[in-house]
Amino acid sequence: MSAAPRCDQTEAWAALKGHFVAHGRDFDVRDAFARDPGRFAALGVQAPLVYADLSKNLVDTATVHFLLDLARECRLEERRDAMLAGAPVNVTEGRPVLHTALRAPRGQGAHSDDVHGVLDALLGYAEGVRDVARSGFTDIVNIGIGGSDLGPQMVVPALDAYVHRGLRFHFVSNVDGHDISAVLRGLDARSTLFIVASKTFTTQETMANAMAARAWFDAEMARLGAAAGPAGHARHFVGVTTNLKAAAEFGITTTFGFWDWVGGRYSLWSAIGLPIAIAIGSDNFRALLAGAHAMDRHFAEAPLAQNLPVLLGLIDVWYRNFHAFTSRSVAPYHQGLKRLPAYLQQLEMESNGKRVDLEGVTLPFGTSPVVWGEPGTNGQHAYFQMLHQGTDVIPVEFIAVRTPTHGLADQHRKLLANCLAQSQALMLGKSSDAAAAERAPTASTTIDRDVLARHRTFPGNRPSTTLVLDTLTPQALGALIAMYEHRVFTSGALWGINSFDQWGVELGKALCSELLPRLASGDTSGLDASTAGLLKMLAT
Repeated sequence: MSAAPRCDQTEAWAALKGHFVAHGRDFDVRDAFARDPGRFAALGVQAPLVYADLSKNLVDTATVHFLLDLARECRLEERRDAMLAGAPVNVTEGRPVLHTALRAPRGQGAHSDDVHGVLDALLGYAEGVRDVARSGFTDIVNIGIGGSDLGPQMVVPALDAYVHRGLRFHFVSNVDGHDISAVLRGLDARSTLFIVASKTFTTQETMANAMAARAWFDAEMARLGAAAGPAGHARHFVGVTTNLKAAAEFGITTTFGFWDWVGGRYSLWSAIGLPIAIAIGSDNFRALLAGAHAMDRHFAEAPLAQNLPVLLGLIDVWYRNFHAFTSRSVAPYHQGLKRLPAYLQQLEMESNGKRVDLEGVTLPFGTSPVVWGEPGTNGQHAYFQMLHQGTDVIPVEFIAVRTPTHGLADQHRKLLANCLAQSQALMLGKSSDAAAAERAPTASTTIDRDVLARHRTFPGNRPSTTLVLDTLTPQALGALIAMYEHRVFTSGALWGINSFDQWGVELGKALCSELLPRLASGDTSGLDASTAGLLKMLAT
């Protein structure tokens, strides 16, 4: 595939600049609704299992038109098709990017025999563990970090309604010993299964925790008078890795592998999803894959103007590069999605947090926003004050689920009412006249009324998107995650960056390896003054 133009080198970019100056900079979404009663319908998009209300965003039909022109001029469809066909779009590592193949039906995706061979074996093993009476396992501990942790740790609680009630799941990622110590404290070694997830089986944090888990296991089994050693390791430890030799040396005999065309942050669909498969079972895991595949087909086939991941990615570019919004808050109004903001942080910021384009040229514009958030309604009592009245405009992404899997209907209505109220309040705001006309019960009686009104004024016109799922099923969650993956690809393609490498992770790792022995020796020679001073304080 020949090089496509970077977004700022296109005619459409220049047209967007003119549109922003003339209409976008001072766009008021409240006026837009007053002018167009059909705005909600016009800016609603139905994708597989996910509906998006884009009508509260700072866009109109002209904005969308110019953004779609930008996508076409940047040859987004060609880039998308190249990725889906297995072209080496990860150019700095010379690799294809084929996480979509992991959820393609048998015989319909690249490497299908290999993918489904591993999947069948993985799900067969998972079903064996789920047979608690025969396996004897009650606790599953996943040891990984980054993509080997964030995906499973997000999905398992999200699908709690489908999780095996006889099993408990624990996730250990931090090299800080306080993490694994707290988990191990409540376990019985005889009924615990450890999953060690590391593609290379050399990841520092993962291997430190794996060794700590093995030492604890041996000590506990000895204390209990039970069999430990190689037989115990083989039964109680399973590996998700491609380094079979290192896993065998550790004592692991059961392993499941994956491929270098699967990036870590896109890997929950692979063997990295073993804890998910154990939690929800093989049928539900296949439903998770099917939901993602349905969104893959939507991304591949829907016209750009009705393509949800594409439209979200285009709005991200509009906000980041024209409105200069530097962050986005994600507020899922479903407790099961409590780890989704953390998962999206890696997906988006590790993918698109780049400062050079595909040719290594420094970019003259911003790329990934800071992604952050908290479940509603918790966030309302924490950071929503800043969203409503702070000095920065921060687009918000609300996620609502129509039907709960619990029986507390009144509480669910309260949850949904809060979700709708927050997006409405961000858009409408409150004028100073309206604030002055109100009586605030907690306000000081000595403060001037006009001064108080200014404190209680909300500027409004603050943008948001609301994503709606009918129920948080495995299939719906799969579609939602895949939607975010393709959205990240869209904005990265327009920015002309490689969304699939992560060199920024490497430098700190290399320096850590150099500093680790110095913490034992106290040697500070050749270090900068700050690092040397801190090392002296912390050396043990």
